[in-house]
Amino acid sequence: MEARDALRATAAVAGRAATLKACGIAAVLFVVGLLVLGLIGATTIKPAAADACGGRGTPGTDLEDLEDGKPSGGPSRAEQKTNAKIIDKVAASGGLSGRATLIGLMVALQESSLLNLDHGHADSIGLFQQRPSQGWGTREQIMRPKYAASMFYFGDDDGDPRGLTDVPQWESKDVRTLVREVQRPDASTLDLYVVQESLARQIADQAGINLDRKGTAAAETGNPGPPPVGNADRPQSPEECYPDTDGKGGAPGNPFYDGNSSWPASVKNPRSAEDAIRWARREAETGSKQWLRWCLRFVAAAYGRKSAGSRFAIGHYRSMPEQMKHDGDRNPPPGALMYWDTGSEAGHVALYLGNGKIASNDIKRAGYIDVVEATDIETKWGSTYLGWAPPYFPRGG
Repeated sequence: MEARDALRATAAVAGRAATLKACGIAAVLFVVGLLVLGLIGATTIKPAAADACGGRGTPGTDLEDLEDGKPSGGPSRAEQKTNAKIIDKVAASGGLSGRATLIGLMVALQESSLLNLDHGHADSIGLFQQRPSQGWGTREQIMRPKYAASMFYFGDDDGDPRGLTDVPQWESKDVRTLVREVQRPDASTLDLYVVQESLARQIADQAGINLDRKGTAAAETGNPGPPPVGNADRPQSPEECYPDTDGKGGAPGNPFYDGNSSWPASVKNPRSAEDAIRWARREAETGSKQWLRWCLRFVAAAYGRKSAGSRFAIGHYRSMPEQMKHDGDRNPPPGALMYWDTGSEAGHVALYLGNGKIASNDIKRAGYIDVVEATDIETKWGSTYLGWAPPYFPRGG
């Protein structure tokens, strides 16, 4: 196909490097005398709902994190609009309609949050999380947004993998069917692509993209017009986004949402959850380089303690009473302690601040505390999320 070859010939390399890290925990201070403790009141915060549910195995993105500019720890809406324009240009150059652009934006939002990711599930990369091992091209090719979009729309020359236009009468078919034919995801995730429509339309509007554009192929065949893509006028709850996970939030890389849970009466610390969060944020803003490999000591300090009473983060989580451990639950309440398996005996723990953010050491600057997305521990370090627990330090000083 000459048009496709021309598009690929003009593709520009785009990508971002990711740094894989590992986090270990050094031994903390010995237990000193117990402090006089005060009971923490219940923390009640409305769970956050996301307009984009986020991809499985890839970072999820909420609208509040995507204003123009680049807030700390979050991607920029400008990057999304740039990628949206590339997708639209590829579709328009191939004579495809505005509906093709809309479908491309919805798929890219679900797969990568419309960001040109250099990581993902298995060997998935790029805007559409295409896999070199499945014939979508080399890693270098897929990381070029124009090439990735061209493959999504037109597929390979031999028809395997197939693109959107390789699906017979694609203009008249619903998004679930098209995604099943092109992306071939798990059947339980098909609805997740549909709920990206409202955000896709918003980004298209901001990028000046005409989604009502008529395609030359539709005009030639006399297609009466595309059916509605889907209905996503309201934000989706975690349970609606991930119906197969009992509301726990799903696979690695899925977004974290604010839960609503009060601490058991036995959880007592010198600081309340609200005070611990304020202290952690101040430490991120003005703190010194003293937390290298001391994540457990940091979360204990946030709650006003001199020690956690455990040597390692994983050991601390495993020693929690069973009723306090929330294995795999991606809906922690603000102030909760979140734990990851890093592949070492130590593991990692961070303080959940709310709205998908954590205060963590060593993630951006060695030894310092920074406020980052909770998903960063998985997507940047390759760690396995274990779950969350209240700030319980029965042997802490």
